[in-house]
Amino acid sequence: MSEPGIWGNPQEAQALGQERTRLEGKLSDWERLETGAGDISLLLDMAMEEEDESQAPDLERRVADFTKELDLYEARRILSGPMDLNNAIMDIHSGAGGTEAQDWTNMLLRMYLRYADRNNFKTQLVDKLDGDEAGLKSVTLTISGPYAYGLLSTEAGIHRLVRISPFDSQSRRHTSFASVFVTPEVNDDIVIEINDRDLRIDTFRASGAGGQHVNKTSSAIRITHLPTGIVVQCQDEKSQHRNKDLAMKVLRARLYKLEEEKKAKEIREMHESKKDIAWGSQIRSYTLQPYRLVKDHRTAHESGNVDAVLDGDLGDFIKSTLLWRAEG
Repeated sequence: MSEPGIWGNPQEAQALGQERTRLEGKLSDWERLETGAGDISLLLDMAMEEEDESQAPDLERRVADFTKELDLYEARRILSGPMDLNNAIMDIHSGAGGTEAQDWTNMLLRMYLRYADRNNFKTQLVDKLDGDEAGLKSVTLTISGPYAYGLLSTEAGIHRLVRISPFDSQSRRHTSFASVFVTPEVNDDIVIEINDRDLRIDTFRASGAGGQHVNKTSSAIRITHLPTGIVVQCQDEKSQHRNKDLAMKVLRARLYKLEEEKKAKEIREMHESKKDIAWGSQIRSYTLQPYRLVKDHRTAHESGNVDAVLDGDLGDFIKSTLLWRAEG
């Protein structure tokens, strides 16, 4: 009797199907780019032959759109990790700088929400902790779309802001820090065993700034994974059941991240090398005063259009970081 082929193994069959879908998607993207380049070339030849300068604005727009699509294709080509295609879970925490840093955390949240909107990614807030006076102490959100984790993993690290403080009556320049941590959302077909006896589940009333209750029922959920000490909480949904589902999804993602590390030594090294959210550890600086510049300290890529960057125009920074990684 012949040995069963891979089609007899549902997990291998599913993995093969996913790989086929991924390759078909890349081929389709390439064919679309090839068609787009041909159309631009044809329009350019016609405009030059007829000496028709009125076609210039349309050609410039087409070239700009094509360049953006080409950059995205190149970034996705580099993304070949097993989790790069997955959705992302992003945590943003305020660091040194008090109220300034908490406001900066809120600005970063807006920046990533705008980036997601520009790239047709879906977002959902999982949990947030409001600042004492303004902004946010921390926030967790999911970002869903093709290659969301692979692209946004480049944003993990310390982000520094330099500006004239809107909270300083003397209008002095302040430096603020916030950290961004990104993990892949674990697909349902990846089995992460979580024993009920390893969980402590607490319920509490969801609340907003100033302690005003969002609802009168204990719908918010806090889950503590006792063996690892990982704590996840969710209070954005009105339903306790929905909050628990979201919190479990985040917990599975973080446990998968630990499992991916494999060895306790690697986990310790990761924590030992974890940098303080303060001076000397930033991956990117956003300077609004005394000049305007955003600079990535890993790649030296920079942009003087600070407003566009803070409005989610991160494509060039993400691309340069992916290329930097690919070059080792």
